[in-house]
Amino acid sequence: MASPIEQFQIKPIIPVINFTNSSLFMIGAAAVIVGGLLLATRKRAVVPGRAQSMAEVLHDFVANTLVDATGKEGMKFFPLVFSLFMFVLTANLLGMIPGFFTVTSHIIVTFALAMLVIGTVVVYGFMKHGTHFLGLFVPSGVPAWLLPFIVVIELISFLSRPISLSLRLFANMLAGHIALKVFAGFVVSLLAAGGALTILAPLPLLMAVALMALEFLVAALQAYVFTVLTCIYLNDALHPGH
Repeated sequence: MASPIEQFQIKPIIPVINFTNSSLFMIGAAAVIVGGLLLATRKRAVVPGRAQSMAEVLHDFVANTLVDATGKEGMKFFPLVFSLFMFVLTANLLGMIPGFFTVTSHIIVTFALAMLVIGTVVVYGFMKHGTHFLGLFVPSGVPAWLLPFIVVIELISFLSRPISLSLRLFANMLAGHIALKVFAGFVVSLLAAGGALTILAPLPLLMAVALMALEFLVAALQAYVFTVLTCIYLNDALHPGH
């Protein structure tokens, strides 16, 4: 039985330019998003069809999530938030196809996305508010003697955001795919063993099917969680005061 970790190996496709299977599926995810949205909205009908309706639902879903977290002022970040949501969701779903590569199961990818979010928060925060942005680390109403400890805690909490944001997505996708591979391997092993053990094969098969359904839910849920946390962090850039 193949190792469950084998599906996460990064393999070079064009070594000269360091183009790997991870690069291919990231480009593929972007192509699916752009192509799908262009195809869905090509007619721009007043009465939308199913594809256009789906595109509009995704647009409104992300827009409402962003406005709920940041107010209408946050809509300036809509292109970034919508792009992140669509990329994570598409990459997660593509990874569910047998034989495909899950780019979000690699910490370097999820950490890069998280750093993009935190970098945007810091850069915009200082550009918009100047040194007042540092008020994010100084809650109002805290006694002076307690302030140094609170500032340190707030600073550690802020610096841990890209770590928690990237680890949450990476760990969920990695663990789910490993579990699927393990149960699928059990099915193959029991069938190959023959005899009475063949009777037990449906048990891990049923578990694999259940896990597959759960993984589709997790793929969508993790895209949503990543988006919600992104919106919450962007709200700090817009309104740094406690």
